[in-house]
Amino acid sequence: MTEQYDVVVIGGGPAGTAMASGLKAHGKKVLIVEADLWGGTCPNRGCDPKKILLSAVEAQQSAQHLQGQGLTGTPKIDWPALMAHKRGYTDGINDGTLNGLKGQDIATLHGQAHFQSDGQLAIGDQVVSATDYVIATGQRPAILPITGHEYFKTSTDFLDLDQMPKRVTFVGGGYVGFELATIANAAGADVHVIHHNDRPLKEFDADLVRDLMAAMTADGVTFDLNTDIHAITKTATGLQLTADDFELTTDLVISSAGRIPNADQLELANVGVTFDRHGIQVNDHLQTANPHIYAIGDVSDTPVPKLTPVAGFEARYLVGELTQAGAAIKYPVIPTQVFAAPKLAQVGIGATVAAEQTDKYRVNTLDMTKWFTYYRFNAQQAQAKVVVEQASGQVVGATLLSDVADEMINYFTLLIEKHVTLAELQRLVLAYPTPASDLQYLY
Repeated sequence: MTEQYDVVVIGGGPAGTAMASGLKAHGKKVLIVEADLWGGTCPNRGCDPKKILLSAVEAQQSAQHLQGQGLTGTPKIDWPALMAHKRGYTDGINDGTLNGLKGQDIATLHGQAHFQSDGQLAIGDQVVSATDYVIATGQRPAILPITGHEYFKTSTDFLDLDQMPKRVTFVGGGYVGFELATIANAAGADVHVIHHNDRPLKEFDADLVRDLMAAMTADGVTFDLNTDIHAITKTATGLQLTADDFELTTDLVISSAGRIPNADQLELANVGVTFDRHGIQVNDHLQTANPHIYAIGDVSDTPVPKLTPVAGFEARYLVGELTQAGAAIKYPVIPTQVFAAPKLAQVGIGATVAAEQTDKYRVNTLDMTKWFTYYRFNAQQAQAKVVVEQASGQVVGATLLSDVADEMINYFTLLIEKHVTLAELQRLVLAYPTPASDLQYLY
């Protein structure tokens, strides 16, 4: 007999687990299905382990900046010890997540799910049915379809390396390429980032991307732009990458050319659900073409960045929808960032867009490198472009490049979302000296 549930959640990552827990708290009979690791990409092989590795990079960089300014001797990264530190966290994620679900009395199944032609869901030899289904299967790294593509490794492999190779190459100049290149370079590898055109990180301000690349180049990273790799060949000396008028031999090559949705194994055509390389198509209630099937998180084709906190936001929204239907989803402003060295972060309206509407917006372009906040740790670079709406005096966008950009961007997110003017900000007393106390000088 087929087991019947109120909701079946497909995917045991941050979106899926938040969804299952929220529905269970509302008294729903819930099943959650996971094909790989419980907990999903972020804590197992994504943002969390990456940030653990970056913690050593940040400490090393801080020491380097203060050489001759009160510190002597730069620490070296002990990669095996750093990896053991990372695994001390990640090794417990799968079991901890599963035990947490079981502790809430949420039913779980492990295996690849797919929809049958009768609309029911099969997981191995088990078949289940539900009133509603929520797809939260996330994304996986894309592998470029070139000759020798079998030699590509991915971010998953990089974040679990036992030893750091002497030569590491990243093909693709997006978030992943920049962030992992920063880690590999700090760990002592000879690092190349290869990009098919001259505009890596195209979602970010071009000037600040150039500044970031200059800083990374000064630290030892080589950027090979306008280079379209067409083959990888294994040779006696390593892996040879070739393009028109370009050759490079490396020990490890990572495909960092984006991610693709985990939708292709669900047999969605059987239930009338459509998807493409951007994800599963949903409406503004996160509902697919099938009214009883929803998609949230990285697997969905929504007009927002694919980030863990966004997945959680969508899960909370959809829990409400499935318990008491309401209004369409409305996203707040969403910050995005690149954990490189220095860090690059942005939120809201960009300076390029604002510069095209000078009657509406003012752009404050600031070099903060000698400000006390950055002088105290001898920062090499601290830049900001802040967009202010002329009529209201409110900040509506910011792009930051600095060692503390990841913290500062959250302050700007609050200022934008809460429509805080300079006068309103100055009615607050913020701790000094801190990065937050600089905010009033950025309007």
